[in-house]
Amino acid sequence: MTEKIDSENQPRIRIEELRSQLNKHNILYYQENSPNALDSEYDSMMRELKSLEEQYPQHAISDSPTQLVGSPPSKRFRAVTHKLPMLSLANAFNQDEFLSWKERASKLLTNELDFVCELKYDGLAISAIYEKGNFVQGATRGDGNKGEDVTDNLRTIKHLPLNLSGNYPSVLEVRGEVIFPISNFKEFNITRSADGLSEYTNPRNAAAGALRQLDPAETAKRPLDIFIYGIGYVEGNLPCETQYQSLEYLFDLGFNINEHNKLVNSTDGVIEYYSEYVEAQTKLNYACDGVVAKVNRIDFQKHLGEIGREPRWAIAFKFPSEQKETTLLDIKFNVGRTGSINPYAVLKSVQIAGANIKHATLHNEDYIRSKDLRIGDSVIVERAGEVIPQVVHSIPSKRTGIETELKMPTNCPVCNHVIFSSKDEALSYCINSSCHAQISKMVEHFVSKGAMDIQGLGPKQIQVLMTEKLIEDVSDLYDLKNHKDRAMEIQRIGETSLDNLLTAINESRQQPLERVLTALGIKHVGPEISELLSQRFQNIDSVIAASEIEIQNVPGIGPRISSSILSYFANTSNIKLINKLRVAGLNLEAANTYRLENQVFLNKIFVVTGRMENFSRTEIQNRIKTLGGKVTSTISKKTDFIIVGSDPGSKLDQAHLLQITTLNETQFIGLIQSLLLNNEL
Repeated sequence: MTEKIDSENQPRIRIEELRSQLNKHNILYYQENSPNALDSEYDSMMRELKSLEEQYPQHAISDSPTQLVGSPPSKRFRAVTHKLPMLSLANAFNQDEFLSWKERASKLLTNELDFVCELKYDGLAISAIYEKGNFVQGATRGDGNKGEDVTDNLRTIKHLPLNLSGNYPSVLEVRGEVIFPISNFKEFNITRSADGLSEYTNPRNAAAGALRQLDPAETAKRPLDIFIYGIGYVEGNLPCETQYQSLEYLFDLGFNINEHNKLVNSTDGVIEYYSEYVEAQTKLNYACDGVVAKVNRIDFQKHLGEIGREPRWAIAFKFPSEQKETTLLDIKFNVGRTGSINPYAVLKSVQIAGANIKHATLHNEDYIRSKDLRIGDSVIVERAGEVIPQVVHSIPSKRTGIETELKMPTNCPVCNHVIFSSKDEALSYCINSSCHAQISKMVEHFVSKGAMDIQGLGPKQIQVLMTEKLIEDVSDLYDLKNHKDRAMEIQRIGETSLDNLLTAINESRQQPLERVLTALGIKHVGPEISELLSQRFQNIDSVIAASEIEIQNVPGIGPRISSSILSYFANTSNIKLINKLRVAGLNLEAANTYRLENQVFLNKIFVVTGRMENFSRTEIQNRIKTLGGKVTSTISKKTDFIIVGSDPGSKLDQAHLLQITTLNETQFIGLIQSLLLNNEL
């Protein structure tokens, strides 16, 4: 039992280990300018942590390194609060990930996109504020909300103008990157060594160390340079409608803008730019670790917005990562929350990008077969770029004949139940609803912060409660108060802790419907999809009764997700669980002012086109769906209304020809208010 519990605690232990390592690296990197991990190692740890937090949301916390930008400002400097957050970029480590980013952006915009390509400098991000054209304040990025005041130090960089020329607004904040030219780096380290000082490991650390000198005179001795790449807070008007225009405008004001910036009109153009600088990066006089692709039109950027700490309208396309050869010692399996049987590689320990790699993901059986991976093979392992180290391929030429092919288990490695395989899916599943591993992970997910948010119940306590038969499914949590005396006898649960837990369980009954839907652990249904379902259907019974077409008509939900939802609710054991939760008093109604009885747009068909001023198109489409209407992308005789923003294109002309009622945003909101008052159309 101890071995099993330790195995099931492994994700939590790994998450805590990664957070601790990343927090230490952030302090070393952002505050002390002396990191002990390569960028590729840091990126890989961050992606692994992000993946594990998504896979095990019960372990997610608000102050995780995945939710923060950089590190808090050093107490050696006065703190500066940024008027607009300085965000961090999401990363793409290969062409497929870059194209996936573009596809996600395109789903939120119907227009064709062009992009600005910029080099991703490996320096120190800063903010510089100008009032009436005069430089008044400079700060590091810090944690994204607060940075360090380095105004006087920035004044020593000759390529950062102290006074602007041309047509500038009353207040202008620019963002850029302070760099240490490579041509000066070796000479600088030689001088430090001669003076008995430690050498910097790379130009980025040298730049950060120089900018963080408490004496600006010391900063002035360092050959720092700077590139400005964007505009932050502004008071006044700007003559810019695109990112590329903003770079030209900043150049006219006197800022140092990188000569390699390029405007392209397609993803092919971005990939060509990337390929060019994969080869040319060694010829640059500053460190770069990738390129940045930005959606060019600023109104599109505003429409796409941000998610968490990252803008949706930009991505860092990182340069290739390091690979190493090692031996595939074994292939083992664990069991996921949905019963999936997940293979992973046991490797002969190998150092990649400064990390000791012993395990790697193998995804599924098809992945193993397609790469012809055999136990005992010499294999190539890649770390940076993948959330968890993965086996790239085997080296058949090094086989000796003792290698063995994979034999998929026929029984669950935890409960020994027969495994179910389908030709339609790459994964196999344990279909035993009483499987200890599945129930344990289901309870962990159910109580997690992103779901029912029941604090005080960790994996070890869940294991003990399950062993003692106090929890057989998540609904038993709400009966735990009736077994308080017995629970108090269990090791690791004291009276005070138990009282706090029972209070948290009771309070969770009031969580809104979207939290309950998330907590159920339906495959492919996370918080965002749960919220869409809650807004559209308003209560759990309507979700259960919804047809596949009705579910797919919800913006953001496609065939794969709708199929998963239908399959979940077609399972009688899942319906029994929901009924148990209903009896337990959980809130199965949405906290939304627009109820199903207010379906004033029922059977009405809308088309939404153009750029909106006050709402995103998704928000308008969701409002239509909530009120019973249907949204389509094409105009026809069946269309009842077209909602028009600026630049509507040919759809408005078609609507006029077909004499379809046209509404702007204000008229649309007025129509809703009028109809809800009269409750009729």
